[in-house]
Amino acid sequence: MMYFSRMKATLILGACLLGMLLGVPNLFPAPAAWMPWHTVHLGLDLRGGSYLLLEVDMKAVLKERLDSLADGVRQALRPGRIIYQALDVQPDQTRVLLRLKDPANTEAAMAVLRPLVGPDAATGLPDMAVESRPDGAITLTLSAPALSARATGAVDQSIEIIRRRIDETGVVDPQITRQGQSRIVVQLPGIGDPNRIKQLIGKTAHMTFRLVDETANANSGTPPPPGDDFLQMQDRPGEKIAVRKRIDVDGADLTDARAGTSPESGDWVVNFTFNSVGARRFADISRANVNHRFAIVLDDKVISAPVIREAITGGRGQISGSFSATTANDLSVLLRAGALPAPLTVVEERSVGPELGADSIKAGAISLIAGFVFVIGFMGVFYGLFGWIANLALVVNLLLMLGIMSLLQATLTLPGMAGILLTLGMAVDANILINERIREEQKLGRPPLAALEHGFSRAYSTIFDSNATAFLAHVMLFVFGSGPVKGFAVTITVGIATSLFTAWMLTRLLVSRWYITTRPKLLPV
Repeated sequence: MMYFSRMKATLILGACLLGMLLGVPNLFPAPAAWMPWHTVHLGLDLRGGSYLLLEVDMKAVLKERLDSLADGVRQALRPGRIIYQALDVQPDQTRVLLRLKDPANTEAAMAVLRPLVGPDAATGLPDMAVESRPDGAITLTLSAPALSARATGAVDQSIEIIRRRIDETGVVDPQITRQGQSRIVVQLPGIGDPNRIKQLIGKTAHMTFRLVDETANANSGTPPPPGDDFLQMQDRPGEKIAVRKRIDVDGADLTDARAGTSPESGDWVVNFTFNSVGARRFADISRANVNHRFAIVLDDKVISAPVIREAITGGRGQISGSFSATTANDLSVLLRAGALPAPLTVVEERSVGPELGADSIKAGAISLIAGFVFVIGFMGVFYGLFGWIANLALVVNLLLMLGIMSLLQATLTLPGMAGILLTLGMAVDANILINERIREEQKLGRPPLAALEHGFSRAYSTIFDSNATAFLAHVMLFVFGSGPVKGFAVTITVGIATSLFTAWMLTRLLVSRWYITTRPKLLPV
């Protein structure tokens, strides 16, 4: 138990040295960009920054699904020439209501509409019910499980897209988590003015390409003709333009978008590239509509509506408008990250100033230093030399924690600093158990070496059991927690691992080397 081979001792000391080296990047800036320089990131409460609570518009998710269903109904009825007199989307009842012109076609309509019913991806149950009513109307009602699954998918997709957009801006270590059924928490350390980020993540960014209806006058004050939308020009708010409702090319087919300048005018533009499907459709549409206008629509606003001069077959295009360098870059980020499934609403917004963060760091540092000094004093007074050996292991424990957290690039929050202080107490507990056990063995009359052997071996099971249960509890806290709770859980789990290593391996090695060197007749516990 107290014997350490040269190889084992070298590995233990090497692990301690490696942990200390991993913590060095926190003290100095990176000497070169290519060098892996992992550091512990400071959380929002320590560094300052912005906190946003966003809510996904579930009504928009429902409306989009019902509009898509209504379009599917139109497509299904067209081949059989089944004429209807009304097709109403009713979001309040989560259904589409179809009224046929000739009730005698009800059975034929039901036959072509039933294939629209499909299994829900999450539950495997039918995603809607198709029913005919006594008055001849047909209803297509979405099921509750399908709506719930769609809402969950919308929030998950929104989180992923928000993460992509923020990563493109270079914000370090953003915290993006789900809250409840439809809300998303975004924490941005180091961002004092969140307006640009808020605008960036709040835009739906659904881009479509549609033909312009050149026969309709969007500024006449009359309602749009069937199949058209009157949409506002983005750079000319007082002007509207008539565009077809039908989407000819969807922005989902974009593979890349980059800001650049036009060689002809020098103005800022956004260059985009389609995948094979989008390139083929873009080429077909442009070939069939030479000398006609083609509108580029972003979130129901027309960015530009240029005239197609020739077929565009390369799968590449350019968006021009009144762009600055910032707006062109923001639009390219939005297009690369993809469109949100539904609009986001800012429910709550908070800014934490760097001064408050500095105060938190100062208060946390004082508490850590005070706790550390009290622990060291207690161990030195009550356990003498063995207490000071435990104190040395405690210092190494802190350095190992810092090194591992740096390697993981973990985020240190105020609860995390509390977790470090708590880890000090847990590490001391292990050394107290060992020293008390050694003291008891010596009181029973055992010789020094036997007292050391029995003290370490009999304390080990208690130390391991208590730390194992605490470790599992904090792993669950990390899995099911969010934000600062996760930071606390990470700190504690890392601290438990390093405490076991230093208490069981390093302390035992130091005590073993001391015993071999001095061969005492009585242990100074």
